Amino acid sequence: MFTGIIEEIGTIIGIERTTKSCKLTINAKKIIDDCKIGDSIAVNGACLTVTGRSDNAFTADVMAETLRRTNLEYLKTGDKVNLERSLRPTDRLGGHIVAGHVDDIGKIISLVPEGIATLMSVSVSENITKYIAVKGSICVDGVSLTVTEVTDNSFGVSLIPFTKEITTLGLKRIGDMVNIEVDMLARYIERIMMTYHIEKKEISEEFLREHGFV
Repeated sequence: MFTGIIEEIGTIIGIERTTKSCKLTINAKKIIDDCKIGDSIAVNGACLTVTGRSDNAFTADVMAETLRRTNLEYLKTGDKVNLERSLRPTDRLGGHIVAGHVDDIGKIISLVPEGIATLMSVSVSENITKYIAVKGSICVDGVSLTVTEVTDNSFGVSLIPFTKEITTLGLKRIGDMVNIEVDMLARYIERIMMTYHIEKKEISEEFLREHGFV
């Protein structure tokens, strides 16, 4: 599990590709201190397992399914990536609970300055927007953000200067592809609603109270 609070920006220094997978070597500084083989690290929001490490880099294998579902497929040597170590029980939860399981690849469709912030709009599949709500949480390339708007096939977020400085989102341009993970709470709510629909139970105040919504 992760929080969407990026610890540092890493650099891709090696890519070994096969027909159905690849091995990434990523230069890092801060997260290397206590990094060990078998640890989970979110790379642009995708949970990967450390398979090797040195004093200034770690390696991770990326399987075919992950390549299909994430922007890791498009990485090149020299590219920057967001890095976060998995959550420990004693860590503060500064963002929101993130699984590291990417739901969709979004495309940046606009970047509009607004004061010191930048409003970023991202297009996504229509079957994803049903899980996104204004003022709710969403993970973009591993970064926990608050949703400011939602349409049928896109959503918007506001990037403050600090976020742009310490993550790769400050380097993004219109047309760039980003990993999207929706708030897992939305999926659990959908599952509960589907179960009640199948059982033909009414969505009442009692139902909402029973499941902690009121």
